[in-house]
Order: sequence, then C-alpha cells, then structure tokens
Amino acid sequence: MDNLENRKHYISWPVLALMAFVTVIGFDDLIYNFKNQGMGVITSWILMLFLYVIPYSLMVGQLGSVFNKEGGGLSSWIRGTNGEFLGYFTAWTYWAASIPYVVDTANSVVVGLGWAINGSGKFQDDMSNSQFALWTLLIFVVFIMVQSRFKRSLELLSSIGGIAMFGMTVLFVVMAISSLGMGGHIATQPMNLGAIIPKFDLKYLTTVGLLIYAVNGCELIAPFVTKMKKPRREFPKSMLMLVVMTAFLTIFGSFSLGIFFDAHHLPHDLKMNGSYYAFQALGQQYHVGNLFMYLFAWTEVIYLAALLAVLLDAMTRMLISDTGQKYMPRFLRKKNRAGLPINGYLLTCFLSGFILFLGIFLPEMNDVFNWLLNLNGIISPGVTCWIFYAFMRVRKNPERYPSEYVFIKNNKLAWTVGFWALMVTAVATIFGIAPQDVAEFSSVWWHELIINVVAIVVLIGLGALLPLITKREEKYGLAFSRLQWILMLLVVVITVVLGVYLGSAKLADRNLLVIGDAVIGIALVCLLGWRRPK
Repeated sequence: MDNLENRKHYISWPVLALMAFVTVIGFDDLIYNFKNQGMGVITSWILMLFLYVIPYSLMVGQLGSVFNKEGGGLSSWIRGTNGEFLGYFTAWTYWAASIPYVVDTANSVVVGLGWAINGSGKFQDDMSNSQFALWTLLIFVVFIMVQSRFKRSLELLSSIGGIAMFGMTVLFVVMAISSLGMGGHIATQPMNLGAIIPKFDLKYLTTVGLLIYAVNGCELIAPFVTKMKKPRREFPKSMLMLVVMTAFLTIFGSFSLGIFFDAHHLPHDLKMNGSYYAFQALGQQYHVGNLFMYLFAWTEVIYLAALLAVLLDAMTRMLISDTGQKYMPRFLRKKNRAGLPINGYLLTCFLSGFILFLGIFLPEMNDVFNWLLNLNGIISPGVTCWIFYAFMRVRKNPERYPSEYVFIKNNKLAWTVGFWALMVTAVATIFGIAPQDVAEFSSVWWHELIINVVAIVVLIGLGALLPLITKREEKYGLAFSRLQWILMLLVVVITVVLGVYLGSAKLADRNLLVIGDAVIGIALVCLLGWRRPK
C-alpha cells in the first residue's frame, strides 16, 4: 500500500514535458521573431533548439536536482553556490525582469480587448500614448485588487488558458498548411532554401535576445525534476519531447506565417497586431469570416488577464519572502491585515508606471508596444545568465553538489557547455540594447537607446540600493526622514524626466543634459550618504 501511495506522487516524463512546453513558447513568440527575421527565423529556431534549448533545459534539470530541498528556485541556486548577497541580488534581478514583462502583458490585454470587442485594431489606432498608458495602469490597479480575492481561480484559469493558447497555435499551423491543399498560395516568394537563411549581420545580433526571451522559462519546472520516479533516465526523455514539440511549433509555425504574410513586406504593426491578422487571414481562407480571430482574441484576453493577476502577486511575494530580513527594508516587508505585502505592490505599480512613462513620448502607440517588447529581450536574457553561472559553479565543485540527475558526466566538458551558453546569452543581452523596429541612428533610435539604458540602470540599480537602506534602518531605526525621502524622490523624478527628454533632444543639447544627469546622480549619492535622519 505504501508503494502504491508513493507512486501517486511521481510525475511522468510526458507530463513534465507538457508542463515545460506551456512555459517555453507561444504564438506571439512566433510573430515577434518572424517580424524581426522574416523566413530566416526558421534557421534561427533550428540553431537555437540544438545549440541552446537542449543544453539549457538539461542544465536546469541538474540544478533543480541539486537544490531540490530549497524548492529549486533560481535565487536558491545562486545562494547555494555564491552566498547570501548574490542570492538576494539574483532574486531582485529576476523580479526586476518581471516588471517589463507584466507591463507588456497589460499592454497586450488592452490590445486584445480592442480586437475582441471591435473585431479590428481601430481601438488602439484611435488611442494616444498617454491614453494607452492610462488604460494599462488602470488594468494594473484592477488586477492587483482582483488577485487577492480570486487567486486560486486565476491560477487555474491561467493554466487552462495557457493550454488553450497552445491549442490555438497548433490549430493555426495545421489549418494553414492544410489550406495549401485547398488551392491556397504562399504569400512569401520565392519560397526556397535561400529564403530561410538569415543575414548574419549587426541587426541580426540585436534580435537574438528576443529569441532567447521566447524560449526561456524552463527553470520554472526545475522543482519537479526530483518528483520523477527515475530522473536520470526520464528527465532527458522529457526534454527531448519538449524539443520535438518546440521544433514543430517554431519551424512549421514560422512557415505557416509565411503562407499569409509576405516576409519581405511585413506590416509595421505586426508585433502588436500580427496574431490577430494571422487568425483573420486563416478565417478568410476557410470562408468563416472573423470566427478564428474572435476565438483567439478572447482566449488571449482571458489567459493574459489571469496570468497578469497571478504574476503581480507571485513576483511580489517571491521577492519579499525570498530575500528575508537581511537585505530587504522593513517598510517593503510590511503586510496588511490580509497578509499582503502592500508596499511591495506599491513598488511594483510605481516601477511599472516608471517603465510606461519612459515610452510615453515615443511617436506612436506601436512604437511603445515594440519598445516594451524589445526591453524584455534585453532584461530577460540578462537574468538567464545567472542559470548558466550557477551551473558552472556546480560543475567546478561537483563533490559539494551531488545530484541524482547529471548533465554530461565529464565535468570539464559540462563546464565548457555552461560557459558557451553564458557567453551566447550575455552577448545577446548586450547587443539587444540597440533599438529595433526603427531606422538606425534616427532621433527615435537614440531616444529608445537612452531609455533602454535608463530602464536597466533604474531597475537593476535599485536592487543594489535597498541593502544600503536596510543597513540604515538597522543603524538608526529609521532609514530616512520624510524630508530626505521627498528630496530623493524629487531627484529621481528630475533624473528620469531629463533622461527621457535626452532621448528626444537634439544632438547639440545632449552633452549638456548628460552633464546635468551626472550632477543629479551625484546629488542622489550624497543624499543616500546623509547621516542620521532627524
């Protein structure tokens, strides 16, 4: 009887593969990268699968097995290999990377609602950037309130919605290819071997980060590795199944997009509206009007809305609880009567508003959407670097980190593979800072480059400041007085405003603005060093 009870808790390798599949790839990921690389993205997907996704997922499996008692989270991997502070900083960067993601998700909810209600992109076409930001912030406030009451229902809804989204994606691929047998034609011409070979230039390098962003997330299934009956033998099977499913979706999905879109002349708003255009075209091909588009739009809205609510809660709780008392200021750990870290939610809303503000002065709403998406292609791969760094540390000292599942028995070879993945991800992160979807070295290009840097510095830099604030709390009982908080907030606001204006300023004005920003930055440092609050 005991053996039968234990078997009930094992996860089979096909189930684990499906769990990983839901976290790794989606229809929107196909659209985004098709816009960046056209049909050449097919070759990129093949290279990514064999040179990146396979080793990445297998490394995650070993890390999850090594640190199974700590839940298998990314911060626990770094904490276990590099100490408490770096573990905290990893938790912070993982959380900071979630900020652009949830903002992008909220934007997608707004876009999806427009299509689901109007059946077209008219809703967002008639909207100004400030209205777009206002709607997004409104969605944040609503879902922060909703998640505290319906959290469990929303978690279930996001899981069901995620599976439904993949079902819609598979449906699109199958029906798009089947349409060719019904007299359909391929829009991308010529469709030959040369069409699927990308041009490996500087522009290509700036788009690799978004490819990595599309396929990462496998670390979320790491805690389940030790719940398999025979991880050493079954986990590689799960990852092989994951790669096969991902290969089918990415390769045939990109080919299917080439059936309906001319890869040489793509709509400028493909990243924002491409998913709806695709299902609209599918419906026209099968003479059912907008049926498929409406099905996809409502599936997208329901899934993203539930996901947003869960993310807003989970990421804040993870940060506050995982970092503990040593590095997280007391005012951020404060909870209300319902046990919710209310100031943590306020920080999430504040930084989300900050990200929205950075993009509000871009020319069009489509530019805002694309910039936010591309910002994810910078920050998310940057955080993924921690995974490979932790793996390298484990394989450098294998006797200290025993594991039931081991990826590559030879430690030197395994370390080299980890180093390869780290370098690829780091290079993609650095090149991803260069703006996409706009003319190179235009005023908008410079604007996006500067706000990319400002966003990264603020999101990551704040994580380095919080331990200093915590030390002041321990020393003085109160980190800063009300006057000090007001002055620092004022300095930060002025710095951000100047940074945003810097992006749109004429070249002659930029040197002066850079000097002004530097002076204000020094003032902020001086304020942080201000002695005992009165």
